[in-house]
Amino acid sequence: MDPAVALVLSISCLLLFSLWRWSTTRQKLPPGPTPLPIIGNILQMDLKDISKSLTKFSKAYGPVFTLYFGTKPTVILHGYEAVKEALVDHGDEFSGRGSFPLFERINKGHGIGMSNGKPWKEMRRFSLMTLRNFGMGKRSIEERVQEEARCLVEELRKTNASPCDPTFILGCAPCNVICSVIFQKRFEYSDQNFIHFLKLLTEAFTILGSPWIQVCTNFPALIDYLPGSHNKFIKNMCFIQNFILEKIKEHQQSLDVNNPRDFIDCFLIKMEQEKHNEQSEFTLENLKIAAFDLFIGGTDSISSTVRYGLLLLLKHPEVTVKLQQEIERVIGRNRSPCMQDRSHMPYTDAVIHEILRFINMGPTNAPRAVTHDVKFRNYLIPKGTTVLPSLTSALHDDKQFPNPERFDPGHFLDKNGNFKKTDYFLAFSTGKRVCVGEGLARMELFLLLTTILQNFKLKPLVEPKDISITPVFGGMSSVPPPYQLCFIPI
Repeated sequence: MDPAVALVLSISCLLLFSLWRWSTTRQKLPPGPTPLPIIGNILQMDLKDISKSLTKFSKAYGPVFTLYFGTKPTVILHGYEAVKEALVDHGDEFSGRGSFPLFERINKGHGIGMSNGKPWKEMRRFSLMTLRNFGMGKRSIEERVQEEARCLVEELRKTNASPCDPTFILGCAPCNVICSVIFQKRFEYSDQNFIHFLKLLTEAFTILGSPWIQVCTNFPALIDYLPGSHNKFIKNMCFIQNFILEKIKEHQQSLDVNNPRDFIDCFLIKMEQEKHNEQSEFTLENLKIAAFDLFIGGTDSISSTVRYGLLLLLKHPEVTVKLQQEIERVIGRNRSPCMQDRSHMPYTDAVIHEILRFINMGPTNAPRAVTHDVKFRNYLIPKGTTVLPSLTSALHDDKQFPNPERFDPGHFLDKNGNFKKTDYFLAFSTGKRVCVGEGLARMELFLLLTTILQNFKLKPLVEPKDISITPVFGGMSSVPPPYQLCFIPI
């Protein structure tokens, strides 16, 4: 047979097989747009703003629908009710981690973020317990955050009220908090190793938000065979893991089981307690990856949120005035803010919640997967199917949050000015896979923002009406546009 004819026949058979398989699978799954062979629905989506595309599809197919990212189906949950019903009411069934090929190659199923089953449950339970234990050694986590907030203020004073881009300085603070929590060490902002470390992190997150990474996620075979920025991402992540591994080795030499100093010490003690258990998940590899997961989850997201928050305050100076009045009334200027203050500061609490709601840092959350065949809203979702919850659909619900595209702390205040909770606030996701570092993140945002505003007035370089707050979308996350401001000492 002529080679060209054979090639055409092979491709035709492959396409027919793909169409048959899709047709069979789609009969059971929720409805959705017809996918193209091989590439699925990718051409029908804006990879720079996936959340916007999901909202468009939901209007045509309802709150639960199916999209094909490449050849594999993904069930989309759109709207608070669908997200809550799946992730909370059917929490166990929807508690799996969906495919994320790049991180799978880096983490190999270990740690917290990309693990499943028993390993995930063990690592998550331990990490939650350790992060909630504010008494590691002689210093609580709150004290570590307060120390970093004071260091941040001193660094901001060095700008001498001159225009500055706050990206680097605001990136140092949450990175140092995580360093302190994981291996009891913070770095000077001028430390060259620390600067290099932050550069690698920033570079990695920039790559992660690129359309190319979305392509690699949907066609994982490309990761192993094609050049591209994904290789730089993997290299940077491996460098960070090796850095953590060196810290683990140092801790092994200086460990005092009666005085755990940080996360690594607590894990090493647990390893020693379970050394005779051959099935134990407490291994050096799991320690390395769990610490890495906390590092990745607790650096860029917090720095971007604080940076975006300051931009919103520049845009809305009337909000800043009310914030600083409340800080002056409750805290004053003679002591550092503490977490006990938050219950007496409803407006500040509302502003932080509104920042998180408005910026919607992770619009679609990390992919989930169903742990076994599940019947959901009269559809059959097979075991292992990827599920993507749209957090935007809850955070920007126009019935719960009138004019959701508008920044308004009143979304979280009742008529008497008291803080108002809402189940629609899913900034940290919900269900079994809710962000493991939520408590630490809330603490950092409150202490860092209040400490900054206690010590500085924020001065924009242009009129508030001319400030752009339009996010820069990068794949599955959004970050603030570049800007400069002046920190004027009070």
